[in-house]
Amino acid sequence: MKLVIDTDAFCKLSIAGLLADAAGLFKASLSDCGRLPALPYMLQRGSLPRLYGHDTCNALIAQAATMQVCPQPVAASLEPFTLSEAIDPGEAQLFAAATEFNLMVISGDNRAVRCLKHLTAVHQALAGRIATIDGLLLALCRQLGPAYVRPRVAPLSSHDKTLAACFSPGTSDPEEGLLSYYRSLVADVHPFTLWDPGTRQAP
Repeated sequence: MKLVIDTDAFCKLSIAGLLADAAGLFKASLSDCGRLPALPYMLQRGSLPRLYGHDTCNALIAQAATMQVCPQPVAASLEPFTLSEAIDPGEAQLFAAATEFNLMVISGDNRAVRCLKHLTAVHQALAGRIATIDGLLLALCRQLGPAYVRPRVAPLSSHDKTLAACFSPGTSDPEEGLLSYYRSLVADVHPFTLWDPGTRQAP
């Protein structure tokens, strides 16, 4: 396993048909990726089917099945991430697994990512290992071209205000908006360091 992906990022990248491309930025295939154990069940009931539709979520279950289950970190690895109410148990498990097993994390939870600023004990272990959706899409636009990425992101415009703004029909250069959002998050989490969209593989 090379990287783990949270539920929000999995859904958005999968619906856009960009999950394999995103994994490829880290020289990984989907079989190299880990997800939360509960993901297949979350796709069948609860908030995800209500948000994205039952048919869409049912189609994602098969893709989730091709991925490995995130390894369970020990309590000592989990402990730093349980101190913040903004980091939910699933995100805490992914962050802790990344520190313990030297994995990359693709996170769609910027609220949880911002909390890493205050968890100085994990800065060294996670430095450069947290990739956000805006950073990933910026890298994919640079690698594959906006013309490739834009139509794939279109189905997400009603679910993600940031992506809707960056990829709106009136926006000629989505990279500019993505870079602005990425730089804003970089400033928010300083002195913690995020994965750099210019990076083509894990540190």
